[in-house]
Amino acid sequence: MKTSEIKELTSKEILERLMTEQENLVRLRLNHSVSPLDNPMKIRESRRNIARMKTILRSREV
Repeated sequence: MKTSEIKELTSKEILERLMTEQENLVRLRLNHSVSPLDNPMKIRESRRNIARMKTILRSREV
């Protein structure tokens, strides 16, 4: 998800997506520890999406 796409969402929508993305990250890490993922770059992509969402939420607070 790109930064421009995130900025178009409301804060409530970003929070909802943030929660689902965090759950997805936990699942990816668990699956990767049990058996290697086909594409381990998904973990990095998920972490960065979470960081983008948190950054935009924080900038809206300030």
